[in-house]
Amino acid sequence: MKGRDEIAQALAASGYIADADLATAVSLMQLLRRPLLLEGEAGVGKTEVAKALAKVHATELIRLQCYEGLDQSSALYEWNYQRQLLAIQAHRGTDSIEDQVFSEKYLLERPLLAAIRRPKAPVLLIDEIDRADDEFEAFLLELLSDFQVSIPELGTIPAITIPHVVLTSNGTRELSDALRRRCLYHYVDYPDVDRETRIILARVAGASPSLSLQIARMVEGVRKEELRKVPGVAETLDWAAALVGLDVRDLHDAPETVHETLVCLLKTHEDRARVTPEVTQRLLGRVA
Repeated sequence: MKGRDEIAQALAASGYIADADLATAVSLMQLLRRPLLLEGEAGVGKTEVAKALAKVHATELIRLQCYEGLDQSSALYEWNYQRQLLAIQAHRGTDSIEDQVFSEKYLLERPLLAAIRRPKAPVLLIDEIDRADDEFEAFLLELLSDFQVSIPELGTIPAITIPHVVLTSNGTRELSDALRRRCLYHYVDYPDVDRETRIILARVAGASPSLSLQIARMVEGVRKEELRKVPGVAETLDWAAALVGLDVRDLHDAPETVHETLVCLLKTHEDRARVTPEVTQRLLGRVA
């Protein structure tokens, strides 16, 4: 078990710059062996937490991407129907063939089953759980409470190792109290200027401290505009990489390039039209 500061340092070494509250949440997640629910706007870095944790633990990342209509067979297991059919045809007339075809040999693991059957605990990322249906959320409760799953033909399968579970939600629907009770919780907000500067320095080769600070301050200003889609950290990193690639060393020396490259941040026609050259100049004027 590592403390908050050690967790923050380990995550930073893996390329994720965490604030103190997130580092505390991850530390408690490991101490209590509880799932961690990360909620926040799209693009703030929730998924990256799971990726960084996998690097910290030098273990496998198993990802379940949620979507409307996701069902148990897609998330937990499926039977290999083709092989079962071939086996039945090959052993036609054998009384025990039904028991044989519903055995481990014909079982196809999906992410949830795979996560509890690894000899070394993986990081299980259940991404965008708010996109799944209420029924699927209810199905998850057994796994998150007891780290076991039930397969009618095989019975209850307990975990070999307890995975490090990270759930993410963009808040598109309210999650159930039952799910929230089983998880530790942290809200991931957009980073402040200091942390976003550190993120740029850690992730964008060639970005100087002064340019990284200017970019972070400019992005902070852009986020305060009335936009349809507020740029996330991924967009910041794209913009920083573009500016470095264009050999921009100071935003004030290249105002036209700054405006033209805002396509990296602005992802809708309405937002692009709203941030005019005049708006860009106004925002740039507030960047020291």
